[in-house]
Amino acid sequence: MTRLIIIVIAVVAIIWLLRRALAGPRTGAKPPAEGGEQKGELVACAHCGVNLPKAEAYDARGVLPGAGGNFYCSEEHWRLGPKDG
Repeated sequence: MTRLIIIVIAVVAIIWLLRRALAGPRTGAKPPAEGGEQKGELVACAHCGVNLPKAEAYDARGVLPGAGGNFYCSEEHWRLGPKDG
């Protein structure tokens, strides 16, 4: 009787493992976001050269987030402008 129970458990485990292997990846995973600005896009401050995310940078007009031109890490560096030399 014990031998029969062990055989049934082994067959059920093998069937479960095979079905799981053949089913492929689960569909619960989210696909990567497409389009839009990349999260990792970095820009350098025109005054001090520090790299920061573009979404957090001040642009030449002092607007958050930066849209073009020179980028700055803070409002103070935006007021001081690009570093000379």
